[in-house]
Amino acid sequence: MGSTKVGSGRVIALDVLRGLAVAGMTLVTSPGSWDHSYAPLKHAAWNGWTPADLVFPTFLFCVGMAIGLSAPRLRAGDPTSAALWIKIARRTGLLILLGLVLNALPTFDLAHLRIPGILQRIGLCYALASAICLLPAKPAADGTLRIDIGGAALAAAALLVGYWALLAFTPVPGFGVGRLDSNGSLPAFIDRAVFTIPHLWPYGLTEGVGVTYDPEGLLSTFPATVNVLVGAIAAALLTRRAERGGETAGGLVPLLVLGAALVMVGLALDPVVPVNKRIWTSSFALFSSGASLVALIVLQVVLKLRAIEIVAAPLKVLGGNAILAFVVSQVLGACAGLALIHRTGGTDLTPQGFGYETAQRLTTDPYLASFLCALAILALITAAIAPLHRKGIHLRL
Repeated sequence: MGSTKVGSGRVIALDVLRGLAVAGMTLVTSPGSWDHSYAPLKHAAWNGWTPADLVFPTFLFCVGMAIGLSAPRLRAGDPTSAALWIKIARRTGLLILLGLVLNALPTFDLAHLRIPGILQRIGLCYALASAICLLPAKPAADGTLRIDIGGAALAAAALLVGYWALLAFTPVPGFGVGRLDSNGSLPAFIDRAVFTIPHLWPYGLTEGVGVTYDPEGLLSTFPATVNVLVGAIAAALLTRRAERGGETAGGLVPLLVLGAALVMVGLALDPVVPVNKRIWTSSFALFSSGASLVALIVLQVVLKLRAIEIVAAPLKVLGGNAILAFVVSQVLGACAGLALIHRTGGTDLTPQGFGYETAQRLTTDPYLASFLCALAILALITAAIAPLHRKGIHLRL
């Protein structure tokens, strides 16, 4: 199988998929001008989806893949050992803490610190999915653990159905039942009640109301965990197929079919349960999980080609140190709006503005100039972490 082989060393397809997610996130969050981003690099305003909406679900899917690939390295007594759960709790706590620190940049205004966030959600989903996958895991004949695929699938179904039922039938004080907007939906109501408005995503606006919800809010963490579970299930299936000698292109067909089926089911549910990343509806969880699985299987196949593997080298760099790349991008993003030069009677020059003005000297197309800025940031991040990749250093929390 070569460089994409499951179960021996790093899984290159997983690194590349993570790298694609990091690259997509950087291109989405680092434009030269927010007013001139290409449509695919903008999130859907509410219902519906764009390619940008698939970036974060892919991160979560990759977290699940890591859980699934690590399970065979555990032994029968590990799931009930204090050491394992201390390690999981430590990782969860560090992710949440790091997320809060990044949210505080650049001013550290604690009175308006956003409490939810991307790393916070990753940490919570990782902890919940680890419990679902590892606690019921059974030892194989060789003493290593095997995830209960059926149990994980049932847990995913329960989370999706339960979340849908909560949104559809729980009365929201002041709004009633079944609201799925950014103001009257149950996730938005819980976010406001638990975190309070000053500590929510500052861009979650409803006209005439203000900040009303958080896209990484508390309740929607449960359906987001399904993306992690699908990743864990995919890793378990890939590992077992590899052990049976089924890691050929033909052996991957069932997984490709599964991914396509999840995509189709998610989209088919859209008229009843709108595909919506903002509150991570059950249909969105299915659709985005399937899309990640399809992308993984495609990568498993095409990365056998030497030319494709060479082209994907920068993505391997990003995916091998995905958390570090994410942190660097967030720090750069937090500094993008800081004033470099105060202009009398005009707009202060910021790093983002400087980059955009420079790019506009290369092209008169404002959208292309904005995109070139994002590409430059992506190249800078890749170059910054490439030395670690060359030395085989892959940082983990």
